[in-house]
Formats: sequence, structure tokens, C-alpha cells
Amino acid sequence: MTETLLDLKDLRCPLPVLRANRTLNRLPPGARLRVLATDRAAIADFQAFCRETGHALLAWSEDSGVFSFVIRRRPDPPSADPPGDD
Repeated sequence: MTETLLDLKDLRCPLPVLRANRTLNRLPPGARLRVLATDRAAIADFQAFCRETGHALLAWSEDSGVFSFVIRRRPDPPSADPPGDD
């Protein structure tokens, strides 16, 4: 499965989450997004963001001060069928 890379290093809270959200909204359901960030607050921010939005935080790691978050876009909610003449 391919994943989109979003380099948000040197941006401060809340910009990494806001930009990741904008990118996720453009991706198809189930797509993966890898976000690179350097703001330590991003750890808690992405955990809360995924918990609140239904996206899946698949993994996160840190290497030399760069945090990597892998997020899977949530499935679209089922659309309601228009009322019929049942």
C-alpha cells in the first residue's frame, strides 16, 4: 500500500495537526499518511486528533528529534438513503 509523506518539521502546534487534517481530507478512505514533525507536542496532538476524528494512528516513532506518525484515513461514514415512498 502506498502512503503519502507530509513533511511538517519545524512547524509548531497546532499547525502539524491542521495541515495533516487538510491532507487526510483529500485522500481516499483507507489511505495512509506519514507525517514528519519536530514539535514534541505533536505526540499528544496526533493521539488526540486520531481518537476524536476516527482516523487510525497506526504507529509513531522518534529518531534524532524527528517524530514520524503513520495515520490511516477513516472510512467515509455510510451515506443516508434519501427517504422514499415506502
